[in-house]
Amino acid sequence: MKASNHDRGGVMAEINMVPLIDVALVVLIIFMVVSPMLVRMQLKLNLPSAQSAETAPDSKDTIEIGVAADGTIHLVDGVVDATHLEEELRRVLVLPETQPVYVLADKATPFEHVVTVMDAAKRAGAVKLGVGARSPEPAGKRK
Repeated sequence: MKASNHDRGGVMAEINMVPLIDVALVVLIIFMVVSPMLVRMQLKLNLPSAQSAETAPDSKDTIEIGVAADGTIHLVDGVVDATHLEEELRRVLVLPETQPVYVLADKATPFEHVVTVMDAAKRAGAVKLGVGARSPEPAGKRK
């Protein structure tokens, strides 16, 4: 029987792929965790101010729909087309009766886009709808 190079004390000429695969999986998991945070941080909305604006309760169940001035709609997973918004909301809404949905629209957004988003949310089954606003800054803090 013929002995291999490894049996004779020779150099092993194989690459061990297990550490490479481990590193690749860890990097993939990091990107999967960080990417939703990056999408949320990219959405810059200039919310209108209101005297009666209150801080919304911070809940994991809250769904925020951002509407940019150009009509771009941002949902949990990223940008959504208005025609697919209702089905995406049905997918995201777990408890439609108790899960609040907030529409955060830029103050330069045409009202038509806000109505479209609110209508889609109602058709998807959302019961608790809210519109995002910011509290006015005190006179000393204005720029």
